Amino acid sequence: MKVATEIRDDERALFQRELDAFVPSVVFDAHAHLYDQSQFTPDSFAWPQRDDIPARADLTEYRRLAGLMLPGRRLDGLFIPMALDGDPATVNGFIADQVRGEPRCRGAMVVRPDMDPDYVRQEAGRLRMAGLKCYHFLSKRSGPGASDPTWEREIPEYLPEPIVRVADELGLTITLHMVKLRALADAGNQQAIRHYAERYPNMRLILAHAARGFNPHHTIEGIAALAGLRNVWFDCSAVTDCGAIEAIVETFGHERLMYGSDFHVSHFRGRCVAIGESFLWLYEDSVDWSTAMQTDLQPILVGLESLRCLKLAARHTHLTDAQVEDVFYNNAARLFELT
Repeated sequence: MKVATEIRDDERALFQRELDAFVPSVVFDAHAHLYDQSQFTPDSFAWPQRDDIPARADLTEYRRLAGLMLPGRRLDGLFIPMALDGDPATVNGFIADQVRGEPRCRGAMVVRPDMDPDYVRQEAGRLRMAGLKCYHFLSKRSGPGASDPTWEREIPEYLPEPIVRVADELGLTITLHMVKLRALADAGNQQAIRHYAERYPNMRLILAHAARGFNPHHTIEGIAALAGLRNVWFDCSAVTDCGAIEAIVETFGHERLMYGSDFHVSHFRGRCVAIGESFLWLYEDSVDWSTAMQTDLQPILVGLESLRCLKLAARHTHLTDAQVEDVFYNNAARLFELT
């Protein structure tokens, strides 16, 4: 898979035909990554195939590439480090530098589960970060079971309670990409989210990818367990099935849903397909597309597929134009107190 740095004519035509009238003129991307390749470690898990991504993706490059997919839109957002296992001071400082002087942009700093809460508190204040970003790959175990895949980690293993307490003290968001096979349908994930949300009401939790709704049945099944929580939001980044988005709107209202691209994932070509209890990403270089019955079948940008699903979910849940504008900007504007 390779990041697309140009848009094909068929993708441009699809946007004009299906999405131009749907996407508002002002967009806040609640889940986008920035980086410089110098921030990655030699054996980085975040992006080992360096030749497949641009050497540097700062805010200017994000707006250029995202603007190819969303032409004519004003683009702001919540920006998250991509070099998650790089030096925290470097990767978080890079994000802070990018959003400085941008009144409608915000930054989230990557946190590791072994970080001293006082350090998190100090750095979030010094860098003027609006949020935190945890990730399961950063969790570590010792002793028996240490080689277990991090995809099955419990939330407190990569988002420990002392860090949540700091977010509560400072009124920060936490973008949570939960894992485990059944995602939001997993009882352990449900319990951890509800515990953190209820005990720390000033912390604002953003459940990424429609609560890891890559298999929509998991979000549909599990979302009722979170009903009534007042400090939980969702972004719909890189989700290519409308079912999870619909479940969020039906349970929490459209006010808790925010658009997200998951840039650079948005600029891969392909889509995610739910299969059984899991899901599979199909990319342009992982499938022989010529075997399809249709002639000249070509995958399109993940970001366009995701937008099509968001549009379909909006239609199925009868969102008005004003409510769609909330999803693309106003909900984030209220959450992050944008000027």
